[in-house]
Amino acid sequence: MEAVQTANPPSFESVWAALQETDRILKENAKQQKEWQQETDRIVKGNAYEIGKLSKRMGEVVEFMVAPNLCEKFREFGLNFSQSSQNADITDKDNKIFFEIDVKLENGDKAMLVEVKTKPTTEDVKDHVKRLEKMRVYANLHGDKRMFLGAVAGVVMKDNVKKYVLNQGFFAIEPSGETFNIISPNGRPKEW
Repeated sequence: MEAVQTANPPSFESVWAALQETDRILKENAKQQKEWQQETDRIVKGNAYEIGKLSKRMGEVVEFMVAPNLCEKFREFGLNFSQSSQNADITDKDNKIFFEIDVKLENGDKAMLVEVKTKPTTEDVKDHVKRLEKMRVYANLHGDKRMFLGAVAGVVMKDNVKKYVLNQGFFAIEPSGETFNIISPNGRPKEW
């Protein structure tokens, strides 16, 4: 009978060296993966920032298109506003009231707060309701007894959002050709 020759098992030192090399490679891969993730996160954050800036700029374009003619357009609804202002900041540190108004139309007894978005959402409308509630509190604290109305303007307004806008008692403002249309809320406009 012929003897079967077997290979010598690997030495402890060679197994240990192979494990150390595997560990080094795994650590190197983990480091590389972390660097790639950090770079990906940086790119995503940068893109999100740029998209946010672009969206804000689009909103500003809409504001500049709509704001100059709003007073005239609202006369069709019997609302005679004598003043129009854009980007009004309300800051009352003592009462912790802070918000921004995209477009504010005013006269002696009423004011209209207009939220302008490129593509408004129902969340934007909910935020505008809160803004008008804050405006009412702010006005009461400062002796302003005027009634406040709301409107939402959008370049692209989905039907469900428009319906929601109108159901909240707001006017809906949408582009139409070279100008824009204002749609009266369902029932009477809500006053704050």
